[in-house]
Amino acid sequence: MHYSPAALRRWPDLEGPDLPAADAADRLILDESAAARDAAPDGTVVVIGDGYGALTLGAAADGDRGIRVHQDPLTGEQALAANAERFSLAHAYRSRGLSSDLVQGARVVLLRLPRALDALDDIAGLIAAHADPAVVVFGGGRVKHMTTAMNGILGERFERVDVTHARQKSRVLVARGPRAGRDPEPRCQAHEGLTVCAFGGAFAGTGIDIGTRFLLEHLPDPVQLVRLAVDEPVIDLACGTGVVAATLALRHPGLRVYACDQSAAAVASARATAAANGVADRVEVARDDMLRSRPDGQAAFIALNPPFHVGAAVSDDIAPRLFADAARALRPGGQLWAVWNSGLRYRAALEGLVGPTRQVARNAKFTVTASVRR
Repeated sequence: MHYSPAALRRWPDLEGPDLPAADAADRLILDESAAARDAAPDGTVVVIGDGYGALTLGAAADGDRGIRVHQDPLTGEQALAANAERFSLAHAYRSRGLSSDLVQGARVVLLRLPRALDALDDIAGLIAAHADPAVVVFGGGRVKHMTTAMNGILGERFERVDVTHARQKSRVLVARGPRAGRDPEPRCQAHEGLTVCAFGGAFAGTGIDIGTRFLLEHLPDPVQLVRLAVDEPVIDLACGTGVVAATLALRHPGLRVYACDQSAAAVASARATAAANGVADRVEVARDDMLRSRPDGQAAFIALNPPFHVGAAVSDDIAPRLFADAARALRPGGQLWAVWNSGLRYRAALEGLVGPTRQVARNAKFTVTASVRR
C-alpha cells in the first residue's frame, strides 16, 4: 500500500482549468505521509483542500479507503468526482463539510495549506478538537505561498511541528499531539447599519471590500426594486459573506433574497451574516455552481460583484461565465446589476451576453452597470 510516483503518473491530465492536477506539493505530501497512511486503518485518512483530486486519488491508488474529503470550492468537488469516476475510484472517498464529522477519529490528515491564516486556524482547531490523539497532519504547499506564521498557528494547536526539507520548491509541515482544539466559529464585525460575519478563508473577511461598497451605494431605489421583484426573490450571485444579500433584506423588509456562492466558507459566512442582522428568515443561502440550481428565465433582479481570482491566480474568465448564467436565469426585462474593476472593460461582454447595458456609476477604480435581459 506504499505510495509510488507511478501512481500519480497514471493521471497526468486530471481535469482542471489549465492547472496541473498533481503538483510538486501534492507529491511531497503523499511521499511524506506514505508510512503513516500505510499504518492507518481504513476510514481514518482525511484530505482537506485538495484542488482537483490529486491527493485523494493518490491516496486511493495506494489502497486507502473510506477517505473523507473537504474542498471549499464546489467546482473542486465536481472535478474530484469526475476524475474519481474516470479512474474507477469513486468508492474510495466521501465528501464532507468542514465539521466534526470530517475529522472525527482521524489518524492521518493530508492538507494543502490555505493561504489565509484564519482558514488554517479553523482547520487546525477542528482537527485538534476531534481527531484521534495520535493524529499526524501533513500540511504542504509551494514555498512561495508559505510563511512562518503557519508554523505558529499549527504550534498553537499541536504539541510538535516539524518541517521537511524542501523539494521542487515545495515543503511540508508535520504536526503531532493535538491540543487546544475548537470548532470553527464566525468572526463578526459591526459596520454602520450592518454586521458582517466570516469564517476563515472567506473573501474580505469581516470587512466590506471597496467594490461591494460602491455597488451598495448605487443599487436600485426601493420602488424600482420592489416593482422588479414582485413574485421572485432577488438574487445575490457570488455572494461571499452575504453583505449585499443582508443589505437588500434590511433595506426592503418585503423582499426575499436568494444568495449563492460556490465556496463552502462563503456560504457559512453568508448564513451567519443573515442571522446576525435578523434577516435569516428572508435570506436563503445556497452553495451553488453559479446559478445552476435556478430555473431558466424566472429571476427578476440579480446583483453581482464577480470574483477575478482562481486560487492565487488572477483570471478574467470567471466574470463572463457568471454573466452568461445570470442571463440564462433572468426573465425578459429582468436586470443584472454588476460592479467591476473598470480596467476589465466588461461592458461589451454584458451587452453581448445579457442585453442593453447602461453605466450607473463610475469612480477611479470601479464601474457599476445595469443590464436588461433581452
